[in-house]
Amino acid sequence: MNARILLGTLAVILSLVSAAAGEARDLGQGLSYYRIRELPADLPKPAHVRVGAVVLDLRYAEGDEAGAAALRAWIAFNASPKAPLFVIENADTSKALKAALAGNGTTGLVLLAPESAKLDVDVSVAVPPAVDRMAYDALDKGVPLASLLTDNPTKPRIDEAYLEKEHIPDSQSPEVPADKAPPPLVDVLLQRAVHLHRGLQALKRI
Repeated sequence: MNARILLGTLAVILSLVSAAAGEARDLGQGLSYYRIRELPADLPKPAHVRVGAVVLDLRYAEGDEAGAAALRAWIAFNASPKAPLFVIENADTSKALKAALAGNGTTGLVLLAPESAKLDVDVSVAVPPAVDRMAYDALDKGVPLASLLTDNPTKPRIDEAYLEKEHIPDSQSPEVPADKAPPPLVDVLLQRAVHLHRGLQALKRI
């Protein structure tokens, strides 16, 4: 292949990859979701346009000091009380990026992380690291984003103690499938960020 054609093809591929980086997913009601893998490359573009209310997912994200500086500047430009930024991090977020978030007092910035990460955040969520990783990976495997935000609590166990407590005779006890389906996989960190956004809306704070 001609070298000029090859270079042109590579340029097109790189431009497509760049365009896909930091692509927004719609969480409804004016909230967008960005999954960040590496900074500064994946910050939402263009940088001079404010993004509105956003969940910025930095779990497992890579980034050096330049990426950390870009993140701080991006947060300072975008976060506001009317357009909050919900930033999710975990123990595997790069050290430089975690340092950029720690103690960041920007108004409108809400930090979330698993309790197990022991990070200085606004909201700690109880979720086992392995479960959090499964939920994070599920989106890349094609699981719809909406399904990762919806949980269906399992029915209470129907046994003698339950029946006695509820004063239900054995003959009227509800049927329980022999093989229960496992509970749905839920991204509880992302779900909590969405709930916080909806709560602020309900309070007419945004």
